[in-house]
Amino acid sequence: MTQLPPHSETPRYVQYLRVFALGFCAFIFNTSEFVPVGLLSDISSDFGIMPSQTGWMLTIYAWIVGLMSLPMMLITSRMERKRLLLGTCTVFVLSHGFSAIAWDFQSLLISRIGVAFSHAVFWSITASIAIRVAPPGKMNFALSVLATGTGMAMVLGVPLGRLIGQTLGWRMAFEAIGIAAFVTTVAVFRLLPPLPSMTTTGLGSKVKSVFTNKILFTIYFAILLVFTAHYTSYSYIEPFLKTFENISDSMTTGVLLTFGLAGIIGSTTFGYFGEKYGNQLMIGSAAGLAVCMLVLGLAANITWLMIAVTVVWGASLILTTLSMQARVLGIDEGASDIIMSLYSGIINVGIGAGALLGSVVIERAGIAYTTYAGAFVACLSLLVIYYITKLGLKQVAVSGGH
Repeated sequence: MTQLPPHSETPRYVQYLRVFALGFCAFIFNTSEFVPVGLLSDISSDFGIMPSQTGWMLTIYAWIVGLMSLPMMLITSRMERKRLLLGTCTVFVLSHGFSAIAWDFQSLLISRIGVAFSHAVFWSITASIAIRVAPPGKMNFALSVLATGTGMAMVLGVPLGRLIGQTLGWRMAFEAIGIAAFVTTVAVFRLLPPLPSMTTTGLGSKVKSVFTNKILFTIYFAILLVFTAHYTSYSYIEPFLKTFENISDSMTTGVLLTFGLAGIIGSTTFGYFGEKYGNQLMIGSAAGLAVCMLVLGLAANITWLMIAVTVVWGASLILTTLSMQARVLGIDEGASDIIMSLYSGIINVGIGAGALLGSVVIERAGIAYTTYAGAFVACLSLLVIYYITKLGLKQVAVSGGH
């Protein structure tokens, strides 16, 4: 491959292509995490197990990402970034190939563990890479592209994965993700220049300062509760909707698509009003999550109400997430990499906890009660969020992805 010129001499369009390639990587990686939500019933049926058992795939994946994000950031802190990213993408591609040929649930679980480890590494390094390869003065643009790729995974990734799964089988959904990841890996190989690690001394002291910050961990606790609540219900939304005779497979796909589009509404709302009305949006969105999960069972029998609940639910989740992110970044901007690595990890711990709680609820009480369990945890998060708004914390500007 021809050696790329130094960054200052690189054509501007190439610099933009590098950022967009990383944004597409973000889309693919997050699609892989979310897509099993739309395929849960098909995977369960294929392996002859209950959806509550299949939900363990979500829990284990999320907990690996959550627990390993910061350790992987520290372990790989001195490695050359392009080589590390290519190695991460290679593991991701191979693991999806393994998922497509899984002969039982255990082998599928093993393949997902490989994906989870690559996911943990990817999100510990990608933001800093995007900032370095972006055109000068375009740091916020680079971060916005990554955020948009993440959001589009919910908007397009989950319903598209479900459509492929419904048409060609769930294995082809994983295979399609692997093929897309391979193409993107080639693009990254061609576009990115060598990127030596920029790790400096003092990393240990920054980690210590973060772990001794009680206010920061109060916010982490709140976001843990929010995502536990959300994924208690959302993890099993596809088999949940199948219990209602008036909801077809196509409508289920439509609900997932609507949820993702609502996330863009929430992101845009935060972009315009988050700085001025941060506390009100954070409390209102947390309350919206609780109410939506509480009335979901009733709404499923009325089409227009189901759509309305889905829109409010999807927008509320993104609003809460961005509001929390703005506050954690405002606590110690000098340790933003560590703070955001932990923030991402906490979200994934919450995803895993929610999927596990939903599994327990299904086995003990039935799938209809997952929404009520999620609403209860959401109410707990609302209490913690209300307390946070009384602390008078500053927030920094966070891209709403619009």
